[in-house]
Amino acid sequence: MKFERFTELKKQALALCAEEGRPLPDPGQMNPIVLALIGDSVFTFYVRLRLLTVSSHVQVIHTIAAKMVSAVMQSKAFLQLEGTLTPEESAVAHRGRNAKSLVPKSATVSEYRAATAFEALCGWLLLTDRDERLQEYMEQSFRIISEAMRKPKD
Repeated sequence: MKFERFTELKKQALALCAEEGRPLPDPGQMNPIVLALIGDSVFTFYVRLRLLTVSSHVQVIHTIAAKMVSAVMQSKAFLQLEGTLTPEESAVAHRGRNAKSLVPKSATVSEYRAATAFEALCGWLLLTDRDERLQEYMEQSFRIISEAMRKPKD
């Protein structure tokens, strides 16, 4: 996207922020990268809350949380839980996995795509008010990631 176009879109978005009562877009029609943005925030918040019970040191919480919410760890959780998804959840994850975005150097392409599927599903579950399922999914993911982090590296 050209800088001029970005600047104009940002200006329009900021102007709309002043309006109250704007309805959320339909999560089923949202760009999967936007769902992943929301899902990443939701899972990061969940992980940080869970870590409050294990340490009162900000640096410890931050360091563990950063590793837990990394693309590598999210992909591990997603790949283990993928078979438990409903058809509707699988469709959302599929959209997330196939979304085009830049892949960071910290993960392989397949890990990053699986992590994007993971995050898109978290975002979609939140925005469609499937709170119980979101809680279950994040809890299972937290458990999988915690176990993976405790295992010694080969």
